[in-house]
Amino acid sequence: MRRLGSRPLRIAVIAPSRHPLRQPHAGGLEAAVWDRVDSLRRRGHRVRLVASSGSDFLAESPAQLHLPPALWAGTSSSDTDYPDGYLDEALTSLDRALRHLSDHRDDFDVVENHSLHALPLAWAPRLGIPVVTTLHTPPLEVMVEAIHRAGDALGPILAVSTHTARAWREHGVHARVMPNAVDTDRWRLGPGGPDLVWFGRLVPEKGAHVAVAAARLLGRRLVLAGRIGDADYVRSEIDPHLGDDVVHVGPLRHHDLARLVGSSACALVTPMWEEPFGLVLAEALSTGTPVAAFDRGGVPEVVAGSPGARLVPPGDVAALARAVAAIADPGAGARRRIRAHALRRFSLERQLDDIEAIHRSARRLAAGAASAPLTPIAETAVPA
Repeated sequence: MRRLGSRPLRIAVIAPSRHPLRQPHAGGLEAAVWDRVDSLRRRGHRVRLVASSGSDFLAESPAQLHLPPALWAGTSSSDTDYPDGYLDEALTSLDRALRHLSDHRDDFDVVENHSLHALPLAWAPRLGIPVVTTLHTPPLEVMVEAIHRAGDALGPILAVSTHTARAWREHGVHARVMPNAVDTDRWRLGPGGPDLVWFGRLVPEKGAHVAVAAARLLGRRLVLAGRIGDADYVRSEIDPHLGDDVVHVGPLRHHDLARLVGSSACALVTPMWEEPFGLVLAEALSTGTPVAAFDRGGVPEVVAGSPGARLVPPGDVAALARAVAAIADPGAGARRRIRAHALRRFSLERQLDDIEAIHRSARRLAAGAASAPLTPIAETAVPA
């Protein structure tokens, strides 16, 4: 609920454009931004979304803010890269959207930038609206360059973990840590159950095949939930193991996914790369389901202090299996304690107070800067 006496904010949210912002979510980035938009709207703020066609919440956004969807050909095995020719089309549309925001700057208080492209950063000094940027990934060279070019004209920069903030700081980019959050009204306490669960995009860097191997060592049933992002990987590493003991249920909407995770004995989180955050950890813990995870990237920060988490060396299948055996099947009281800790750290409702404060502060600072003489900023083309 919005604080009494504060007027609703008028927010433009630039979403990541690779996938539409809708359920079932393509991944944790899309889920985190979707939850943010939904919660801001429920608090009474006016949100206009810049996102791929097919996204939720676009009905109230003018056509100029709609971006083209990425459509992979049937012969493409992976959605990790953009389809041929898509990036040029998408950036042209994103430039049009940013120009529209600038032309209607008096209609907005702040822009939330979750894009993985440099273009919003290049526009920020001349947009006429304060921009709050969240860094969701390891450093991307074109974004680093755009941030340095924008200099003091760029608004607040947030990072989803200390790990991510530290990585960007090595490139001269300083960010305040603002972890991703979970809508804990949707991710409710679950009763647990007999099966293990792994959920996320089925791509090599998420390591579902390692979870399969650990479950087989334990002789326990594993349920996989998520979108196939790399068909070749799934055919070679996952499909041969599917059967009674390893089941893939596909991508699920919020309600069904939360129910599945909350009805599981333990969640396995197996990043094969330096995971910037690891939203699946916070989601699982919010249901009271313990997690066994690889100790890399931002993962240790997410589970820090949790009574329901065990970390093991990355890639160590035997250690992962031992961690699952040690922590799976908690009783009802233990599940409540796991959830209580997650609520204190990752409740989206609590975090929104901080987000609103950042937005209002950025707006006040921008208003003060606008009263000072401005030096014209030449347009600079930024490669994407």
